[in-house]
Parts: sequence; C-alpha cells; structure tokens
Amino acid sequence: MEARGKQDLWLRQKPEVLEVLREQAIIQSVESSNRMEGVTVAPDRLRPLVLGKSKPRDRSEEELAGYRRTLDWIFSRKSAVGITPDVIRRLHALAQGGHSGDAGEWKKRDNEIIEILPNGRRRIRFVPTSAKDTPKTMESLCRSYREACDAERIPPLLLLATFVFDLLCVHPFRDGNGRISRLGTTLLLQSHGFHVARYVSLERLVEERKDEYYKVLQECSQGWHEGRNEIVPWWNYLLGVLRSAYREFERQVESVEARPAKSDLVRRTALQQADQFTLADLAAQLPAASLQLIKKVLAELKREGKVGLVGRGRGARWQVVP
Repeated sequence: MEARGKQDLWLRQKPEVLEVLREQAIIQSVESSNRMEGVTVAPDRLRPLVLGKSKPRDRSEEELAGYRRTLDWIFSRKSAVGITPDVIRRLHALAQGGHSGDAGEWKKRDNEIIEILPNGRRRIRFVPTSAKDTPKTMESLCRSYREACDAERIPPLLLLATFVFDLLCVHPFRDGNGRISRLGTTLLLQSHGFHVARYVSLERLVEERKDEYYKVLQECSQGWHEGRNEIVPWWNYLLGVLRSAYREFERQVESVEARPAKSDLVRRTALQQADQFTLADLAAQLPAASLQLIKKVLAELKREGKVGLVGRGRGARWQVVP
C-alpha cells in the first residue's frame, strides 16, 4: 500500500524509462507465463511475435501472441472491470489465441492436477471442481468477490489473492488455467489501482519462485472442497511477489540516468555481470533491447575500457574490466 502511494510519483518521473520498462515487462510476462505451462518458442521469434507484427507459425506461437493480446486488452481498460464469469471466459478466449475449439468455454470433462514424480510416476495432487458444477461455482465465486469488495471489510489485496487461489482450485478450463490465473491477477490489480504489472513482469517473478509457488498451492489446497484450507501462506506468497515487483520498479525508475533509457539499461546490465558473458546472455536478460543496440553499447563500453573481449571468433566472451 505504501508503494501504491508512491506510484504516481514514479509514473511522473521519467516517462521515457517507463516505455522501456513496459516493453520489457510485456515480453517477459508473455514468455514466463507460457513457459510455466510448457509453451515455448525459439528466442529469435519471441520479440517479433510480442512486439512486432509477425504472424504466428504454429500453436505455441498462437498462444504467446494471444497472451500479448490479452495483456493489451487488460491495460487498455479505462475504468475498473467488474469481475464476472463472462470476463474470465473472455480472458481465456483471448489468451488461447482464439484458435482452440474450446477457447472461452468452461471445461466439459472433469480434470485432475497431476504431479510428475522424480521416478516418472504420476500422482494426483488435487481434484478440482467437477465440469458439471463449474458454471455455477464460477458464478458464485465472482459474485462473492464483488460483494466482499463492496463491503470494504477486508483489504482488497487479500480478497484479490483469495479469488485467484479459488480460481486455480476450480480449474474451470480444459487448458490454460495457470495463464488465466496470472492474467486475472493483473486485471484485478489494475482494478484496485496497482499498476506495477505494466512495468515489472509479475509472471517472471512467479516463475523465478515457481518451486515455492507450487509448494504453497499444494499446501493451501488441502481441505479446499470442505472450506477448511489454509490461505495465509498463499496471501504471503502473492503479497511477497507484489512487494518484490514494486521494489524493482522503484529501483529501475530512480536509478536510470538522463541518457536514453534503453542504452542505460543495457550499460547497467552489462556492468553488473559478475562472470564472463556472451551477447546471447545479455540479450536473454534484456528482451526489450535489440541485438544491434546491445552490440553498440558493448562497443562503447569497450572503447571506454570498461569491458573487454576474452578469446576470438565464436567462442569469444565479454567480461567487465576490474
């Protein structure tokens, strides 16, 4: 809440920096959220798909492009969106790229959340709401959330976190439930005035802590059907992710100098490398920066004596000069 209070100040400080952060956050959000669902694309296709006008070539690329369109829809809302089953189904239809047969439709068969054990065996970790009960459960969930928000008795972030957790437990779609939970989180944060997801990828932060994410989900889902489940560990997890995002947002906005924003981000990232690194390493850390810009900045740093090349040809690597 303190960070939200400072948010307007940060948003006014350096608009050119915000544009760079927004670009980078979109790329990272699309990549991380889909990668958690096992959907990946070649590195050289990510930027054209998300920021360019490249047409998807296969199903995986359609899902990444769909996720980008869904983020655009969320961030283009001029006023708070009232959460309803139709809104949740719209998010799913957009995120699925509109090409799967059941995009935007509740599941028609019961599903299970399966855990793959180290020995390759499969174990049922959780049984979600049945397909038969999903429509009425989603109607009830959305209505309860709206009523609780209107009552203003519980902090909105705790209501938001609980709604997202219940959505995951209902598992209302055949596919893409994890993506919808993360998109829903961003939509609800927007509705309550928390705009950090525009500039820092929450999906990337969740992916970086995914072991904790799955552990807390498993812990808090025990007894969910009977209404006896723990929710505080999940609250702590989601609030921790949000706090980390705001800290990163503040650090990025306040540390960038007056030079062109993208060049500054490339410079700072290069000079923060503890070990030897390649052009590809930097490109992976800076998805919003083009390879041409990264090469240009490295050349500048080399002329300034701040970085140097080790080796020659394809095996050459960069390192920061002590």
